[in-house]
Amino acid sequence: MAISGLGPHGERAAPPDRIALTREDIAEAREAKFRVAVVLHTLASDWSRQQIAGIAGTLGDCSTVVVDVVDCGFQNENQIAALERLAHQKPDAIISIPVGNTAVADAHRHLARAGVRLILLDNVPTGLLPGTDYAALVSADNFGLGQIGAELLSPYVSESGKVGILAYGVDFFAANERELAFVKWMQKNRRDVALETLRFDSFQNAGIAARRMVEQSPDLAGLFVVWDQPAMAAVAALEAAGVSIPVTTVDLGRDAATNLARGGMVKGIGAQQPYLQGIAIAQATILSLLGRNTPNWIALPGLTVTQANVVESFQTVWRAPAPKEIVTPSMP
Repeated sequence: MAISGLGPHGERAAPPDRIALTREDIAEAREAKFRVAVVLHTLASDWSRQQIAGIAGTLGDCSTVVVDVVDCGFQNENQIAALERLAHQKPDAIISIPVGNTAVADAHRHLARAGVRLILLDNVPTGLLPGTDYAALVSADNFGLGQIGAELLSPYVSESGKVGILAYGVDFFAANERELAFVKWMQKNRRDVALETLRFDSFQNAGIAARRMVEQSPDLAGLFVVWDQPAMAAVAALEAAGVSIPVTTVDLGRDAATNLARGGMVKGIGAQQPYLQGIAIAQATILSLLGRNTPNWIALPGLTVTQANVVESFQTVWRAPAPKEIVTPSMP
């Protein structure tokens, strides 16, 4: 499947097979016994758990030890402190998903100066350059995921309807791309639809934002939320208010998948493949540590998930059988 978006520096994406490890690569890495730390925005999500599983398993196959896994709790200051500590400890490489752009740029930039290889996940802080400040960026096709969200919501929105977008209020490349793609798809394919955007500063506040949006626009005909955790917070808040509107989102977390399977408010999901993304960023890390050239941006396509294919999609994404509540849901 083609990648729809462009990288943070306008680059075209390379597919993950460009960074597949050879037997010789694995043997050389096993001999080197590298040490790698992982710094994530949060560990409290299905996405993060699968990402870590893909990273740890692939690095383990190469006798590369994961020496630390940091949960930044979406806080800039937590990430800056973690990166400063790790720069002193000097693992061979750090895999990081920056929680912001400008605020965390210097902490990431300092790693290269400290002799630590940096491989980025999903986002590039402002001013950082590939080959100088970081080795590679690995992400989903976030622009494509936003398009999927728009395409899946469109059939539920009547002519001249109004659609809300719950967007992330932090400058974050992945979320920005999803929002931009959703808007562009609607402007091209549903010019009759009016769009309203409201931003939340943390996913815990997404429910409050959703309630405010429907209070301001009681005729709202649909809602797109830029990832699944705030989407489910929004769904819970709307249910508590006695409001039911079609929702689409990104990421096939268990709660969103269950809501979709049982015919709830969630009508469609653009799913990342975090386990495979974890494998890809681990492979890019090994190749970089071995001195091999890696593409500036490696991207994986998203999956279109509906109620009709949610069970098999869950198995594809999570590499495990779907829970009973998804396979045989009780309908509302």
